[in-house]
Amino acid sequence: MSTSHSPIAIIGAGLGGLTAARVLHVNGIESAVFELEASAAVRTQGGMLDIHENDGQKALHAAGLHDDFLKIVHEGGQAMRLLGPDGTLHLAEEDDGTGGRPEVDRGDLRDLLLGSLPDGTVHWGRKVTGARALGDGRHEVTFADGSAITTDLLIGADGAWSRIRPLVSDARPAYTGISFVETDLFDADARHPRSAAVVGGGFFIALGDERGVLAHRESDGSLHVYTALKVDEGWLDTVDFTDHAAAKAAVLAHFEGWDEGLRGLVADAETIVPRRIHALPVGHRWDRVPGVTLLGDAAHVMSPFAGEGANLAMADGAELALAIAAHRGDTEAALAAYEDALFPRSETSAAESAANLDSMFDARGLERMVAFFASGPAAR
Repeated sequence: MSTSHSPIAIIGAGLGGLTAARVLHVNGIESAVFELEASAAVRTQGGMLDIHENDGQKALHAAGLHDDFLKIVHEGGQAMRLLGPDGTLHLAEEDDGTGGRPEVDRGDLRDLLLGSLPDGTVHWGRKVTGARALGDGRHEVTFADGSAITTDLLIGADGAWSRIRPLVSDARPAYTGISFVETDLFDADARHPRSAAVVGGGFFIALGDERGVLAHRESDGSLHVYTALKVDEGWLDTVDFTDHAAAKAAVLAHFEGWDEGLRGLVADAETIVPRRIHALPVGHRWDRVPGVTLLGDAAHVMSPFAGEGANLAMADGAELALAIAAHRGDTEAALAAYEDALFPRSETSAAESAANLDSMFDARGLERMVAFFASGPAAR
């Protein structure tokens, strides 16, 4: 087994890990990022993200990338439509360019971060098989390719099912009671004009009967749809998602009586993929463990119903890097300062996310969300 040493090792090349590496680089500190995927192009990176002024955009400022970020913003993406099951439009907001949550394609944002790092910073094809403490704050990480590293500072940025988290916490994400079935409708204006008109130019929600349909218009003109079902954890296993027609029928059985325009977001889709929604306990935290910490979903995975996951991951990465830069030569002081701010920040967002899940998918979900959005941006 070949072993090398990286003074600062970041596990995971998602938005949080890359932000940490970039802000460290801006502050003259080298790091190495280890990612299980074989390359940056191995898969698409998911749908649109709204990047918030108070966390995600602050991280981009710290990374020196905010001006470049503004160049990849999806114009019109902050528009929003809220419908009921019968297709009635209850609320519509236009994107006048003054909102504080511009939309961007996750893949474009990841590419921006990757392109800002020195060549060789990201080590691809490194799937973690184990991590252990060596004493004095040092750790060893082993990979499926037979290689290993030792490190003085280990940062777990490796998502909901983090292989680094067990070094600091025995918590595991639990099923939230909501499952998504994700669908795509490509070239929507030309091929799916009815669905394109239903969704509009930005974000879309239809709620009722303790279920919902959420969608984004993507920057490439496609529609990315999240059908949300309140079902048992095992329900998705009862559906054969390799048989698209059967899978669509199983999902649409939950939407009997809904408007055909809404049902079309599933019925007319060209892809269909299941995903359970998991979350760590609200207020997840750990005692200080020398030489290791977590960021992003590894630290506080939550449901997506506060829109904070990516923003928090980037904020975590930037704040951790800034703490390391501010406490050069004293890793423990840096990690203590970072975690002191991390825990209350993530608890607030996780509590909001859990509360939004409950309110969106209860019997009064539609009226609750109408009231929420009608309260205005300042109240959100």
